[in-house]
Amino acid sequence: MVDELVLLLHALLVRHRALSLENSQLMEQLRLLVCERATLLRQVRPPSCPVPFPETFNGESSRLPEFIVQTTSYMLVNENRFCNDAMKVAFLISLLTGEAEEWVVPYIEMDSPILSDYQAFLEELKQCFGWDEEEEEGEEEEEYGY
Repeated sequence: MVDELVLLLHALLVRHRALSLENSQLMEQLRLLVCERATLLRQVRPPSCPVPFPETFNGESSRLPEFIVQTTSYMLVNENRFCNDAMKVAFLISLLTGEAEEWVVPYIEMDSPILSDYQAFLEELKQCFGWDEEEEEGEEEEEYGY
């Protein structure tokens, strides 16, 4: 009985290793597809859209507000394409490069619920890449004399 259990455990460990390797390969394929999709999306621009296609975001904190304004504006004028939070998050992910792209990979790997919650995704993005709304409000108050 013990020998059978040892053999079964060994077989399970071998299967686990094989599945882990396959999972890693699939995640790499997914990462490559996300990158390829981003490249294709940058090449396809609707001719009649009054809002330019957003630029990519590489994780540079000073560019985050601009990135969010660009993507939000683009999604607003193309709201038929971005009918749910998952589509909006996927669009943002497709525009991430460099450090920002690396940041999102673990969320994709664990199929995080944040991938279908646009506001939560934005908050994580802001928190990770240094968007401090309180600091920004303070700067606006100084600038406008509030």
